[in-house]
Order: sequence, then structure tokens, then C-alpha cells
Amino acid sequence: MRGLPLLAKANFVAVLGAAFALLVYNLLVAGRTDYLDWPTLLVLALLFLVCESVPTMLNVNQAAISVSFSAALAATILIGPVGAALVGFTAVFSVRPGLPLAKRIYNGAQFSICGHAAGEVFMRLGGVPGVPDVRSFDDVIMPFIGAAGVYVLLNFLLVAVMIWLTGKVERVPLSALVQLLVSYLGYATFGLLLAGLWATVNSISAVLVLLPLFVARWGFGQYRAQQRSYDATIAALCQAVETKDYYTRGHCTRVSLASGMIAREIGMGQERQRAIRYAGMLHDVGKLGVPTKVLQKEGPLTEEEYAAIQLHPMRGLEIVRGIDFLDEAFAGIMHHHERYDGAGYPMGLAGDEIPEFARIIAVADAFDSMTSDRSYRGARPVPEAIAELRKGAGTQFDPDMVDAFIKAVEREGWQTPPKAPIPPDAQTVVKDHDDPTTPIQVVSEK
Repeated sequence: MRGLPLLAKANFVAVLGAAFALLVYNLLVAGRTDYLDWPTLLVLALLFLVCESVPTMLNVNQAAISVSFSAALAATILIGPVGAALVGFTAVFSVRPGLPLAKRIYNGAQFSICGHAAGEVFMRLGGVPGVPDVRSFDDVIMPFIGAAGVYVLLNFLLVAVMIWLTGKVERVPLSALVQLLVSYLGYATFGLLLAGLWATVNSISAVLVLLPLFVARWGFGQYRAQQRSYDATIAALCQAVETKDYYTRGHCTRVSLASGMIAREIGMGQERQRAIRYAGMLHDVGKLGVPTKVLQKEGPLTEEEYAAIQLHPMRGLEIVRGIDFLDEAFAGIMHHHERYDGAGYPMGLAGDEIPEFARIIAVADAFDSMTSDRSYRGARPVPEAIAELRKGAGTQFDPDMVDAFIKAVEREGWQTPPKAPIPPDAQTVVKDHDDPTTPIQVVSEK
């Protein structure tokens, strides 16, 4: 609590106060205990607490998901709004490692509010709390769907507001948020399954439903582990490329970031955004197959040396061809040096013949090259680099991608890399072949 901004503290107190007010009013003032069955409450609370104590981390920083809300939603059917609120409040007793007390209290409060709201919606839609009759189970489905929708949306809102007020906001694509909400709604059906099992085998249903719940949790975990494995593979290849030149340290990461900015600006879906970021990270991997003496050569290149440079996109494709999760990224790696006017390499494609990924990376690659320090010059200011992009729009670059990138930079800004001390034994390239302001000079060997 000490490190929270004032507004975040106020929100914390408000949510906690609202949760306590609901519980006190319902239990002590209004005496709304008609649907409470204490043994059922205890079993559901234990199931909720077990699931809440072992969440799965997501790919968003410091974010986790658990399937505990399934137990809270089952409580809306079995023991009503007050019971669902009490079940949610047990999050305070979570034994999740490293979770601060303040977060446990906030989680308990907001889960309690969500459970109570979902229970009220369930009843207003015609649902009657209690163990459902198997013969009329269909009457429970529509009220449950309404309750689940309210629970998920309210939970998302309360968590998002607190994160926003703390200032720890990470930009997450809208498509990713929609996918997360849909996943939540899908896993909410476990609450309906639990209530249905309860109608036939009573409290043993809590044990039976644990298996699919933890299979769901395992699925979340496997997805995150897979993504981390992919990222580690990409990072290792990038590190290998950047060992050839100290000045290119971080270039792949920044090209990936800039490519992602363009992809979001033009409305790419989440999966394609991930693929373009991978393509940006690996766009120069083919330089591993170019002799270092060619990359570091000062002055004009011979035709043979220039041919070696032109082959690096194809060599990059050869290196990563076996990495099946790259998908569309292959086209970006292969064609990122094509020019919009057809004068590029390796195949001389023009206009829309150039794959979309390649047109994006071409802009991102050139921009980072211009705004980064090189051995032969300092970093150019961002406005100057943007002016160069505009100058090359329609000839070297796709004008639509240039416009999209400029809009993204104007809205999000661009952090140029800081100057770093150069090790005395560092190898440096004296010319950056990605810099559009320093075109490659080729001399005939005859």
C-alpha cells in the first residue's frame, strides 16, 4: 500500500468498503441467508481457494489468471448472491507464493462484489438459488449465462481500473483483450458443470470438476511456456547476429518494436502482430552467412562483395526455415530489402508484389538505422529520420507503411537508444547497409 498512488489507495478503500458493506447489509441487516447452505459454502470456498492459490501467469507483465471464478459462479446457482460473495472473499486467504497481503485483500473484495452482482443477475433473470432439479436444468442455463457475463466483465473492469491507477499499464492489443475475455467466458461454463454435477452426486462434484479445471490451468501454462520458448529461440539468434558488430546491439529488438507499432496502426490481428515482431527480430539473421570482412569493409564494394550482401536475406531464410512457428515471418525476412519501385533485392519485387511484412520491416529497419549511433556518424534526430522516410515514400518505401509508422510515433513516441561505452576490442562496421542516406557504392572488378 505504501507505494501506491493516492488515487489507487482511494480505489482500494472504496472497493474494500463496498465489499464489506454488501456483506454486512445482507448478513446482519437484511438477514438474506435463505439460500445459504453452510456445508455447500465450505466446499465451494475450498475449491475456490485451491484454484486461486495456483494461478497461471500470462504474457502480460505481472498478470495471472486462475479458474477459481468457476467455483464462484457455481455458488450463484447453489447458494445465491450472498454465498457467492462469501466464496469470492476467501481469496484473502490465498497461499499463492509472493502475493502481497494488499493484493490478496483487494482480490477478495473485488471477487466478493463480482460474486454478489452475478448472483443478483442470476435471480433477476429467473434463476432460483439451490441445487437444481435435473429434470428442469434447462431453466438454469440462461440466467447462468447472464450471471457469467456480468461476473467476467465486472471482474475485468475492477482489475483494469486498479492497474491503470497504479500506473503499471502495459499496452495490450485489443484483440488480445477480447481473446482473454472470451477465454474467461468459456471457462465460466465449468461453474455450470459443477452445479450440474452437484445435482447428481452432491459435494463429490467438487472433486470431479477439479480435473477439468486444472487441465484448463495447465493449458494456459503450456501456452505461456511455449511463447517463452519461442522468444528465447529468437533472442538467441539475434544475439548471434549482433556479435558481428557492437554498434548493432539492440537493433533487432528495436526493429521488432517499430514493426509491431506499424502492425497495430494498420489493424493487424494479434497472431500476425506476433509474427511481424518475430520477423523484425530476425530480419538480419542472414548476415551470419556474410563474411565479416565484407560487412566491415570501408569504401565501395566489389560486385562479388555486393552479391554477398544481396544474398543475406536468402541466407536468413535458409537459417530459419526449420522454425515452423515463424509462419508469415519468412516473407518478411526474405524480402525486407525489396524497394517499392522495384530496384531492391533479392528478387526485384515492386509495389504490392512485396509481401506486407517485408514492406513494414523495410520502414522499421531504415528508421532505426538512422536514429542509432554508428561508427561513422552519430544518431540522427527522429524528425530528420521521419523526413527521410517521407522522402523515400513511393520509391524505397510503401507510402502507406510510412504514414502508419509516423502516426504511431507521433502518438506513442520513440525512445532512441542511449550511447554506450565501446569496448576497446569491439568490432565495428564502417557503413550501415540499412541506412537509406548512405547508399551502397559498387565498383566493377574489371
